[in-house]
Amino acid sequence: MKAILQTEYGSPDVLQLTEVEKPTPKENQVLIKVHAASANALEWRPFTMSPIIIRLMGGLRKPKDPQVGVDVAGTVEAVGASVTEFKPGDEVFGVAPAAFAEYACNGENKFALKPVNISFAAAAAVPVAALTALQGLRDKGQIQPGQKVLIDGASGGVGTFAVQIAKSYGAEVTAVCSARNLDMARSIGADYVIDYVREDFTKNGLRYDLILAVNGSHPILDYRRALSPRGICVVAGGPLAQIFLALLLGPVISRLGSKKYFFMGMAKSRKEDLLVLKELLEAGKVVPVIDKCYPLSKTAEAIRYLIEEHARGKVVIEILNG
Repeated sequence: MKAILQTEYGSPDVLQLTEVEKPTPKENQVLIKVHAASANALEWRPFTMSPIIIRLMGGLRKPKDPQVGVDVAGTVEAVGASVTEFKPGDEVFGVAPAAFAEYACNGENKFALKPVNISFAAAAAVPVAALTALQGLRDKGQIQPGQKVLIDGASGGVGTFAVQIAKSYGAEVTAVCSARNLDMARSIGADYVIDYVREDFTKNGLRYDLILAVNGSHPILDYRRALSPRGICVVAGGPLAQIFLALLLGPVISRLGSKKYFFMGMAKSRKEDLLVLKELLEAGKVVPVIDKCYPLSKTAEAIRYLIEEHARGKVVIEILNG
């Protein structure tokens, strides 16, 4: 089968379409014939980080794990002996290592049945980004109906899901993004929009019960200033410096006052949360925003687009196999 591998460090051009062995599902695993996958920060951010940090994290001379991709949607090809929930032919979405390939394999608890009302491309856009938004808002942010919620970085993959999920909880949502994305943010449910170039929401005097900082671009004390007396700020990404500050200072700020500050970390690929997202998708309360689709052979181009153009919503990799 064909798969994208990264066998060396460099620009996105090191991502190569390669012939590899088709995986075989273990006893509790499901083999997926991949129809579509999607790219996240997990795939593009390593190409923007310091080479020293990347080599310390991923292997000194070359990547320890050359496989690429996590989000996946497709058809069940085969199941392990102990799998009871799925059968060949079922349409599913979820997470699997090495998703940028014609076939991918993972445990049955990492998948859910694909909503019948959305395409494979739309389903592949969901898992990591939507799980991050859901867990950031619900678990870390403790979102409640009627709250004033601000999504900083509302036009990217996580941000577009966060706006819609926050609305599904009955929140009043303010979306912060660039001018070109203001109309899109309104179209997915934002009650208010802020062009971050023209207005700094941390200085306009407004206060929010919950801030989900998808980009994490403001200093920690600026976010604190924009919170209501018992507000919560959840940092779900951003520059490494901001992430380190969130990890180091967040617990201190949270202990010293009523305002809370959390770092999101990696989303957990829980079956029960995939089912929550499935319900939202089936009800039309969440609609994936897809910027562009690329064939598997153009994966390097897709990653470069994500790095250089700040995609609106998700970028999807479509895998066409027989």
